[in-house]
Amino acid sequence: MSKVVLITGGSSGIGKAIGEFLFHKGFTVYGTSRNPEKIVNSVFPLITLDVRSVESIQQAVAKIISLSGRIDVVINNAGVGITGPIEETPTNEMRNNFETNFFGPIEVIKAVLPQMREQNLGLIINITSIAGYMGLPYRGIYSASKGALELVSEAISIEVKPFGINIVNIAPGEFATDIASHRYHAPIIEGSVYKTPYENTLGMMNSHMHSGEDPNDFAKEVYYIIEDKNPKLHYKIGAFMQKFSIVLKRILPDRIYESMLMNHYKL
Repeated sequence: MSKVVLITGGSSGIGKAIGEFLFHKGFTVYGTSRNPEKIVNSVFPLITLDVRSVESIQQAVAKIISLSGRIDVVINNAGVGITGPIEETPTNEMRNNFETNFFGPIEVIKAVLPQMREQNLGLIINITSIAGYMGLPYRGIYSASKGALELVSEAISIEVKPFGINIVNIAPGEFATDIASHRYHAPIIEGSVYKTPYENTLGMMNSHMHSGEDPNDFAKEVYYIIEDKNPKLHYKIGAFMQKFSIVLKRILPDRIYESMLMNHYKL
């Protein structure tokens, strides 16, 4: 019997790549989108789901259970970016980011746990970010939301393991997707003390996204993790230096690591 997979944010980018790869491997895949009727090229079904709406999440989960009778794997992929100096980023935009990147995945987990507990089987994969392991300049809120998801997942993992449910975090580095076009960008303010460094850092971030790793390679790694009978809690997937930066953060004194980041971003 093929595994039933739910992927939030499955209409584009990494979510779409994962869904297509798993679909062609014989999985029963359900992707989600806030507006699935606008997507015409999906090889797997897309269901309406807005991670900011508990009612929407519960309806989507109930629909999948009614169609397939179970949910074996959940991939919490839906997320949004946000950039800007902390001082100049509107607080409501910070909250909006956490609603999607942190509270959204938690609500999805809460919605699927009863079914997985009944099955005594389940795998929940949270797509976080290498950025969640460090406070990156002009991406502090994004780093914080992904870092918070990493930590809460560690707690949930302990709580649900007795029910045969595994929690996995996968932190990608920079992959070639259109995430930059969907980010909230705090405006570049003329005369601001942050104008030049923020503008330069924004340009660097956007250029890196276009030259990032292939999302299909990420999809293959997700497949291997799903097939692993004893998956790890944390995975980092991306270019060597992006992953190595996490190691450096562990071993270097804080201020040296901070100086290294400032040098990288030319700040």
